[in-house]
Amino acid sequence: MQNTATMHAMRLHESGGSFRLDEIARPRVERATDVVVQVKASGIVPNLRNVMRSYGERAYLTVPDLPAIYGLDTAGVVAEIGSDVTGFAVGDRVYINPGRSCGTCHACRIGDRISCQAFTFQGYFGFGPRSKEIYRRYPYGGLCQYATAPADGLVKLPEQVSFEQAARFGYLGTAYSGLRKAGVAAGRTLLVCGGTGTLGLCAVQIARAMGATKILCVARNEANLARVRALDPTRVRTFSYGSGTLKDWVLAETEGSGVDAVVDAIGPGASHQITLDCISSLRRGGSLVEIGAMSDPMPVNMHELMCARVSLIGSLWFSVAEGQDLAAMVAAGTLDLSVFEHHTYALEQANEALADAERRVGGFVNVVISQ
Repeated sequence: MQNTATMHAMRLHESGGSFRLDEIARPRVERATDVVVQVKASGIVPNLRNVMRSYGERAYLTVPDLPAIYGLDTAGVVAEIGSDVTGFAVGDRVYINPGRSCGTCHACRIGDRISCQAFTFQGYFGFGPRSKEIYRRYPYGGLCQYATAPADGLVKLPEQVSFEQAARFGYLGTAYSGLRKAGVAAGRTLLVCGGTGTLGLCAVQIARAMGATKILCVARNEANLARVRALDPTRVRTFSYGSGTLKDWVLAETEGSGVDAVVDAIGPGASHQITLDCISSLRRGGSLVEIGAMSDPMPVNMHELMCARVSLIGSLWFSVAEGQDLAAMVAAGTLDLSVFEHHTYALEQANEALADAERRVGGFVNVVISQ
């Protein structure tokens, strides 16, 4: 029988290695504004193995010291609260937004925590050397039984959101924040590039909830495109990239004007030409929001963009407030998360779960560690 003073965790002990099941001390509240969450579900990110291999290889990423507990999207039940915590109680169902910041720099003081130079994903990676301090404060990702988090980093979950669905909030929140920056709303037209993937499918579902009039989806897998189109045949149109000219198709679908916005959800490894084709599909004054981390260097004619008043916007992650918006939309019945097919694994099966996620079979599959 496990000691109540300890917990199980799947930890990475060497760069590029596999997770190993360890028994370590169970965390307790150390700061008055923190909570301890009993983990019920944690999402598995397909890119996780690349991060696990990045020790000493990617200077622009800061990873936790080994042995490390990974796990980006964590949902569970509040088990312990600090003395200064208000608004939460033991037993509350929550999602831990893993975006941590220093709390005192200029960006944090003006409410722009994602722009903090110490911004770090708890259980994943950070964006600079100051992330090391964040890891010392919050070393627990989702691949363990209990995790600490600041109370102001929690999204309260209604009963309508299952823990497995909450483990998809990283993708959902990233898509939602990008859609907000793109100005998606009733009467607006949207093109989702990579519309069948983990981010792209989230963008489609949320755009429907936000009232987008027409949602155009471009991807390569025709079978998955058909599944996306079936979600809302009235508003969703699909295009298999390579079967024709994307711009011509978009113009035909928008009475020759082009779309109001593009959400680019294609990931690293894709050709920049796809993104360029999406930019050319925008109407005058339109905007493209990048959320998928397309990393292929891209030649852009800035004079042409200036004359067409086209904006290119990079959008990273999402705020706790945006996460709470998503929870409210699900509770109200406007956002449908029932489309996800959860592949659930036990904590000790984290390596098998990662192998499953790396298959990248499309956005309908949600790989989750469930406890």
